[in-house]
Amino acid sequence: MLEDRFGREFHYLRLSITDVCNFRCNYCLPDGYEGRPDEAFLSLDEIRRIASAFAATGTSKIRITGGEPSVRKDLTEIIRTVKSTPGINKVAMTTNGYRLPELIDSWADAGLDALNVSIDSLDPAVFQAITGHSQLQQLLDGLERAVELGIPTIKVNAVMLKGFNDNQLGRFQEWLKHKPITLRFIELMQTGDNAKFFAERHVAGDDVRTQLLNTGWTPTLRGKDAGPAQEFHHPDYMGRVGLIMPYSKDFCATCNRLRVNSTGKLHLCLFSENGLDLRHLLQADSQQEELINFLHTQLADKKVSHFLQDGDSGGTRHLAMLGG
Repeated sequence: MLEDRFGREFHYLRLSITDVCNFRCNYCLPDGYEGRPDEAFLSLDEIRRIASAFAATGTSKIRITGGEPSVRKDLTEIIRTVKSTPGINKVAMTTNGYRLPELIDSWADAGLDALNVSIDSLDPAVFQAITGHSQLQQLLDGLERAVELGIPTIKVNAVMLKGFNDNQLGRFQEWLKHKPITLRFIELMQTGDNAKFFAERHVAGDDVRTQLLNTGWTPTLRGKDAGPAQEFHHPDYMGRVGLIMPYSKDFCATCNRLRVNSTGKLHLCLFSENGLDLRHLLQADSQQEELINFLHTQLADKKVSHFLQDGDSGGTRHLAMLGG
């Protein structure tokens, strides 16, 4: 089992397969994507070797992220490859959903267990103002299809933004009344490129938590491979609400996840200063033991916490770099 010097075990890998994104979200890539050519990204064989090595060290869940993962033509095969890895029990993916209606059937057939879709507002005009796209209805249609297909876990992510969607908690809750979906409000995080935007638009997650508790929502127990959200349920609602609050006390105490970016760098934290290159250990199946030893050695340097509370976002210029 991968374990750091603070006793935290790592059952969960977030694996970025591209940093390309076709949305222009105002909190992440307001000027659009500017990056590296496709050939720089991890190959299918390299992804298979990463999944195998992490599974051999006790990782049971892999989340495929971007950028936007569906810009890769081989995404369905990536899902199938990761899912077929012995020891990986859950394959999840985070997407902006722009190809969801078109491809969700093939992703389900490949073995996708969990789907997170970014929908920052249920108001079409606000959605477009945040993302630069007008495809809200297509995303909602794709979500309905995912429910029909029986994807076991479906979540919607909404970044809380002052002046955009901070007054829409009630509308989101009503939407959840009869939907087996978890809606996760994500506290805006400061990155290298968004300091001014963060100062103007940050909404404290504790305020939303107080509203939920005051209206009958109850905290839900957290699983060992769960993400960082605090989840809440209510007897009158089919759906659940989650809160991701990176500025809250002890947020990092339950950290159970590591990250590998789209060019083969290990990140011990979303806000680490630098990635640790492991691509040279992904060129042959015979390198697995060396790769595993590398992972164990590097974990000795994992810090007890990020330093967001000090205004230090490390080397993370924007969230598309690592898929959040």
